[in-house]
Amino acid sequence: MNQEEVIRKIRRDLMDGYDEEFEMEMEDHELDAMMLDTGVGQGSDEEKNARRQYFQELFRLQSELVKLQDWVVHTKHKVVILFEGRDAAGKGGVIKRITQRLNPRVVRVAALPAPNDRERTQWYFQRYVSHLPAAGEIVLFDRSWYNRAGVEKVMGFCNEEQYEEFFRTVPEFEKMLVRSGIQLVKYWFSITDEEQHMRFLGRIHDPLKQWKLSPMDLQSRVRWEEYTKAKEVMLERTHIPEAPWWVVQAVDKKKARLNCISHLLEQMPYHEVPHDPVTLPERVRHDDYSRRPVPAHMYVPEKY
Repeated sequence: MNQEEVIRKIRRDLMDGYDEEFEMEMEDHELDAMMLDTGVGQGSDEEKNARRQYFQELFRLQSELVKLQDWVVHTKHKVVILFEGRDAAGKGGVIKRITQRLNPRVVRVAALPAPNDRERTQWYFQRYVSHLPAAGEIVLFDRSWYNRAGVEKVMGFCNEEQYEEFFRTVPEFEKMLVRSGIQLVKYWFSITDEEQHMRFLGRIHDPLKQWKLSPMDLQSRVRWEEYTKAKEVMLERTHIPEAPWWVVQAVDKKKARLNCISHLLEQMPYHEVPHDPVTLPERVRHDDYSRRPVPAHMYVPEKY
């Protein structure tokens, strides 16, 4: 890959990042106007059309996710979704798109930090159990108990006995979750060596994303083959009928998001839940009430 191609790929990755932020505010009918005003839509007609189609399909899938959320609450279903993959594989991006328009009281994200000294002495799965859903909830794990099969194995944070005990325990643990009424869906986001390299370069050159790079991420480049071997063992030893693995081809981030959300929706027999019409009540007014003025020094300065 020559320097011009590298620059082009980094630019495209940065553009995807800008798209991510616009998605938080964008509505389908405002898409063309916003692109025109901001210049984000600059590029070939083919690129503009592809971006437009992506947003249209994303909004459609997100509307289906709202229906799924209502169905989960209505039926008191319990769902756990695991997102695993290499660093920069796009797990956080799809999690953001799934939760973007949903109720955080129903759909929660669990992204646990490294275990503290006390947690390291507990049963390995203990700190994850407290994040499991109650009836009518969905929990998305941004990395999960499979840390032991991946980063802990590769970086030497667990010994061989702990590693083997994990593989003896995790199938029974997941079967127990399923028997308790929890639906468990497991995704592995797959990217190539070259794609991870490009995404790390994009993070290095984007000051808004440099915080995403940790020393552990940099080590993942050095130990690419070790992570590959660990992933292969993990998929082979934990792909069970009660909770199979689903591999998402994630080199194209936008397609990966759409494919993952579409597949997730297919995993549950949801349907639109009827709701009573919402009527806004009249505001109650009292003659003896007058609004007190707020002191000027308490207002946030209106710079914009």
